[in-house]
Amino acid sequence: MAARLLPAAKFLVKGGLAGAAVYVAYDQGLLGSGIEGAEALKKAQETLPPAIQEWTDYLGWELPATPKIDFSLSASWNKGVHTVMGALSAAPSRACEYTVEGWKYVKDLMK
Repeated sequence: MAARLLPAAKFLVKGGLAGAAVYVAYDQGLLGSGIEGAEALKKAQETLPPAIQEWTDYLGWELPATPKIDFSLSASWNKGVHTVMGALSAAPSRACEYTVEGWKYVKDLMK
């Protein structure tokens, strides 16, 4: 009987943890709009380092200094979009240049 109960208990504990994780994510606004997610990330960046420092002081652990992460997803996305659009707008003229160079190369081989 105990052998049957152990897998069921594991399943219930895992399901409870998964449910709690989804609830916390929803409660903090991570599953909402992009603005709510950005606010939740900013709040976490402000709250987590002091909390971790408090726990490490309490436990007597020494951790290296946390690096500052200054990453803007929207700026990276916009840079990627500009790069792709620039490449697409230059593609026709580049294709013509490469075609002319290719024909010259073939003509030189035929001589």
